[in-house]
Amino acid sequence: MKMRYTHGAMAIAVAFVALSRTAQAGTEVKSLPLPAVLGQAASGERKQAVAQPQSGADIALFFGDEAHPAVRSRLGDASESARIARRTDDQTTACNRAPGEAVDRLRTYAHDHNANAIINIRTSFHSTETASATDFTCGVSGSAAALRLRGDAVVLETN
Repeated sequence: MKMRYTHGAMAIAVAFVALSRTAQAGTEVKSLPLPAVLGQAASGERKQAVAQPQSGADIALFFGDEAHPAVRSRLGDASESARIARRTDDQTTACNRAPGEAVDRLRTYAHDHNANAIINIRTSFHSTETASATDFTCGVSGSAAALRLRGDAVVLETN
């Protein structure tokens, strides 16, 4: 009888540890500063000249409601996501790597569709969305960081 009680207590303890680890493995939604991620100046300091696209690097990006040159034509919605394995990174480091990958994909999309900019870029993780020129939203768990970027592919007036 005493042996059954010991095994039962052990089973409960193992279940408790498993549940605790599952709770710790949940995803946390974070809001982090955008300029640090993309190595850009703050919203007001970005140069407004927009070149015709020749490669993905020539695509101008405007987050949230950042001011931009006049739109000559809209080419459609652009949406890209990124999921970055955390390896040994802390949450913030992992989240800071995800937008760069998604931005590269957005620029490729814009280039392939003859756009010279993506405007009104919003970041999201599931139902949490940020339309900001200074911050972005990222979901991070014990194994990965992820986000989605959405914006409008456009041709802006050039100087």
